[in-house]
Amino acid sequence: MSIDKINRDFIALFQEARETPKGPELIEKHREEAFRRFQELGGVPRDAEEYKHTDLVPALDRDYRVTLRPTLPEINPNALFTCNVPELDTRARLTVNGRPTRDEEEPDLPGGVVICSLARAAERYPAIVEQHYNRPAAPGNRDALVALNTAFARDGIFLYVPDGAIMDKPLQIVNLMRGNTNVMSFRRDLFVIGNNAAATILACDHTLSDNAFFSNNATEVSLGDGATLDYYHVQNQHVEASQVNSLFVSQGRASRLDATVITLYGGLARNNIFVTLAGEEAECNLHGMYLSDKKQRVDNFTSVDHAAPRCRSNELFKGVLDDSATANFTGRVIVRPGARKTEAYQANHNLLISDAARVNTRPQLVIDADDVKCTHGATVGQLDDEAMFYLRSRGIGESEARLMMMFGFAHEIVGRVRLAPLREQIDDLVDKRLRGQLTKCYNCVLHCKKT
Repeated sequence: MSIDKINRDFIALFQEARETPKGPELIEKHREEAFRRFQELGGVPRDAEEYKHTDLVPALDRDYRVTLRPTLPEINPNALFTCNVPELDTRARLTVNGRPTRDEEEPDLPGGVVICSLARAAERYPAIVEQHYNRPAAPGNRDALVALNTAFARDGIFLYVPDGAIMDKPLQIVNLMRGNTNVMSFRRDLFVIGNNAAATILACDHTLSDNAFFSNNATEVSLGDGATLDYYHVQNQHVEASQVNSLFVSQGRASRLDATVITLYGGLARNNIFVTLAGEEAECNLHGMYLSDKKQRVDNFTSVDHAAPRCRSNELFKGVLDDSATANFTGRVIVRPGARKTEAYQANHNLLISDAARVNTRPQLVIDADDVKCTHGATVGQLDDEAMFYLRSRGIGESEARLMMMFGFAHEIVGRVRLAPLREQIDDLVDKRLRGQLTKCYNCVLHCKKT
């Protein structure tokens, strides 16, 4: 299938969407402009610099079913799936093929916190949704896939933490893909964290059947002055699943974001992270870890925009690649005029286990201000021969020594996870992944594709 045929199919799909029942007006009114933007940008990215090494045609060259009607999935989550991290007490929400399984509000939340579906929030809290929806991810963004998400996404998860409130438990969002045929989905999440408020969010992606899936997801986050957000995203799907995730964060004065993205398994995983440090003394910490083998592909694109003075950002992404796997990393730090006293650090380190594994890494700095401290760097290497000799000389077998070195390389990222039960569970998943034992969620009651 050619890229032109794929774009024509999206045009036909959007025409079909115009004739389906509509959702809340606050969401619907953005669709036409977003799809025009998708077309203005040339449709599915092909020549865009940001997607220079990302070929989306193989992932899109399928006959996918797309559900356009705004209905809740009919599923009993307890009968199909459990995603349990021992001793981690969370408030859990489930989505299936991009749709929440229930839209009502979480009851009895302290401090005025609201958790519900985005569609329900647009009806009950229109002022909040109107103020924040499609703001960071507006059609002016140059990513055509984000515009496509705005044009098609019907629902997602909504979180609102009022000024001064602190969530009593992390919000855990379990995103499942399942179906009797190939499925394409679009999901839109909106998280609003008020002034001096704090929240922790854990998102997990999994598959429940062997069909091909393509998910295009966007998450918008607004952090008020003095707000704090810990955000974790764990991706563990099968090889026929492709996903493009775009995270947009706007940070107020003295706010702090700690975001960690861990990619354990999947066919194609593309993670876009756009952060704007809009208030003075805001802090942003981005961490990523990806494990890939066979012919899997992991792409990470980050853009950190220092738009205010005295802000700090720190990025560290690490990958372990085996067989014919490919990884791409592009990290862009922008320092705007007047953003003096900026401190920005960025690093991408990759470990290639086989000669056929490939990585493209492109750290970038765009600095238009004086009196700043900005550094960036990237490394691509193989297992250290001296370290291997040291371990072997102490009676450790070659296979186990290799695993120990790979685990230690990856653990630098996992060790930054603040939630101890989650950190221990991810360590266990990483160990199993490196041993070739993990192709599905550790606690999933079904058996998904293992190749």
